[in-house]
Amino acid sequence: MRPNEQSYSKSRRLKNQIREVVTNPYNVIVLIAIVLLTYLIVFPLVDMLSTTFHLAQRDLRSVPGGVAGEFTFYYWQRLLASDLTMKLLVQPLLNSLVIGAGVSICAIALGSVLAWLMVRSDLPFKPFFSLAVIIPYMIPSWVKSQAWLSMFKTPRVGGAPGFVASIMLDLGMSTDAIEAALGPIAYGQIAVIIVLSLHYYAYTYLLVSAALNSINSELEEMGEIQGASKSLILRRITLPLVLPAMLSAVILTFSKAIGTFGTINYLGSPVNFRTLSSELYSNNRSQNTQTAFAMAILMICIASLSVFINQKLIGSRKSYATIGGKGGRSTPIGLGGWKPLITLILIVFFIVGIIMPVIILIVESCMLTEGTYSLENFTLYYWIGEGNPNIMEGVPGIFKNSNFKLSLWNSLKLTFVNGVFGTIFGQMLGYICAKGRGTLHGRLVEQLVFIPYLIPSVAFGGIYLSMFAKDQTLFGVTLVPALYGTFALLTLTSVVKHLPFASRAGTSNMMQISGELEEAAAIEGAGFFQRFVKIVFPLSKGGFISGFMLIFVSIMKELDLIILIMTPTTSTLPYLAFQYQNQNCPQASDCVAIVMFSIVFLVYALANIFGDADLAKSMAG
Repeated sequence: MRPNEQSYSKSRRLKNQIREVVTNPYNVIVLIAIVLLTYLIVFPLVDMLSTTFHLAQRDLRSVPGGVAGEFTFYYWQRLLASDLTMKLLVQPLLNSLVIGAGVSICAIALGSVLAWLMVRSDLPFKPFFSLAVIIPYMIPSWVKSQAWLSMFKTPRVGGAPGFVASIMLDLGMSTDAIEAALGPIAYGQIAVIIVLSLHYYAYTYLLVSAALNSINSELEEMGEIQGASKSLILRRITLPLVLPAMLSAVILTFSKAIGTFGTINYLGSPVNFRTLSSELYSNNRSQNTQTAFAMAILMICIASLSVFINQKLIGSRKSYATIGGKGGRSTPIGLGGWKPLITLILIVFFIVGIIMPVIILIVESCMLTEGTYSLENFTLYYWIGEGNPNIMEGVPGIFKNSNFKLSLWNSLKLTFVNGVFGTIFGQMLGYICAKGRGTLHGRLVEQLVFIPYLIPSVAFGGIYLSMFAKDQTLFGVTLVPALYGTFALLTLTSVVKHLPFASRAGTSNMMQISGELEEAAAIEGAGFFQRFVKIVFPLSKGGFISGFMLIFVSIMKELDLIILIMTPTTSTLPYLAFQYQNQNCPQASDCVAIVMFSIVFLVYALANIFGDADLAKSMAG
C-alpha cells in the first residue's frame, strides 16, 4: 500500500472511531454526566476557593488601599494568623475534633457490639431487635436534641426546668445545685457526644453486621477446637475480619459528626460551645462569606485526610478470604448465663433510645408552660388551638397554622421531587460506574460523585446559595437564572448533595444485572435505549424503589443542608421546628418534629411491608 493510501486508511479509521464514540448513546450519556458533575460539583468548589482570595466591599476598611474584588490573603491571614484565630478557628476546630473522635469511639463500640449480638450470638427476640436497632437513626439528631433538653435542661440556662430538674426542684434542691449537677450533662460536649453516638451507631451496625454475616463460623470453631477462649477468638479471628468494615464506619461517623450543625445549635449554643460547623453557619449568616468558605475548605481537607488515612489502613492490612466455594454456615455462639442480663440491657437501651425521646416530645408538646407537670398544665393548644394572644404571640396550633401547612406541603413536594430525580440520576450514574468499572471514565464519574459527601452540609448549602444567587452566564448568554428563594434551588442542592448515596445504591443495583443480557439483546439488533427500557430498567425496579425511599427519608429530616437557603415561602418541617425552637417555643417545635417523624416512620414501615429485605437497611444507611 502506498504512503498516501496508508495515510487515508488511518484517517478513515480515526473518523470511524470518532463517529462511533460520538454516536454511541452510552458514550453520550457518560459525556453528559461528566459535564454536569463538573458544573455542579467541581465548579462550585473552585468558585468557593476563589472567593476566599478576593476582597469583599465590606472589608475595604480592614485592608488599607484595598480594592473590592482584588486578590488578597486577608481572609486566610485573619483565620490562620490573627488575634481572632483562637476564637474563629483553633477552639472550634479542637471542639469539632473532640466531637468527631468521641462520637466515633462511642458509636463504633456500640454498633459493633450490637452487630455481634444480632449476628453471632443466640440472643432471643432477634426479629424485634434487628428492626428496633435501626429506628433510632430515623429520628433526626436535632429531634433527639430536643428530647434531651426536655429531659435534662436546667432553669438557669434553659429558661425552664426539664423533667429531671423539675423533680429535683420538688425535692427542695436549689437552682445552683441543679445547675452544678445537670449543667455538664444537659449542654456542651458530653451532651453532644451522647446524642450523636445514639444517632450514628447505625452506620457501624449495618457495616459490621454485613461483614459478620459473610464470615463462616467454622473459622471461629477451629480456634475453639484449638483451645482458644471466646475473648481470644474475638480479638484474633473475628475482629481482624471485620476491621475494614469498622474503619469504613469510622470515616462515615467522623465526617458526619464534625460537620453536624443542628445538634450543636440545640445543645452547644446555650453555653457558647462552638464548632467549625456552627462558626461556618454564623459567618455565613453574617455575610462573612469568604471566612465561612475558608472554614468549609478546612473541613473538606479534614474529611479528605480521614478518607485517605482509612484507605491506607485498609490497604496496608492483610487480606483474608471469608467466602469460599464450599458454602458457609453460621453457628450462634451461646451467651450462657449472661443471656437474660444482656437481653434486659438491650430492652432498656431501646426504651431509652427509641420510646423515651418520642414520649418526652409528645408530653412536652401538650404542656402549656414548660417545666410544670401538673394535669392542669396539659393542653392541646399547640396542636389545634385557634389562636390566643397570651400564648405563642397569638399564633394558632400547627394544624390551624398556615405556616405549618405550607411547610408540610413544601416538605412532601421536596422529598417527592428529589426522590424521583435523585433516584433517576443515581441509577444512571450507577449504570455508568457499574458498566465502566475499571475504566477511566468509570473511575472519574465515581470520584466526582463522591465529592459532595466530603463537603459539610451547611457549607454545601452555602456554596449553592452563593453560586446561584446570581445569573449563570456563558459568553453573555444566561444559562441558569438566579435561583435564590426558589424551590428549584432547594431541589438542586438536595439532589446533588445526596448523589453519593443515590449513585452507590444505583451501582449496587446495576452490578447485580449481568452484562450478558444486554449483549444478547444487542446481538438480536436491540438498540441502547431499547435495551435499557426493556431489560435494565425492569430488572432494576426494586433498586429504584429502594433508592427513592432512601432519598425521601433522608431529605424529609434534613436541616443542616437547607438552613442557609430557606425563605418564608420555601420553609420545610425541619426548618419550621428550628424556628420555633429559636423563638423559645419548644412545644410547637415538638409538634412539628412529631409530625415529621411520623411521616418518616410510616414510609419506613411501608418499605418493610412492600419492599425487599435490604430496603430498610439501605434507607437507614
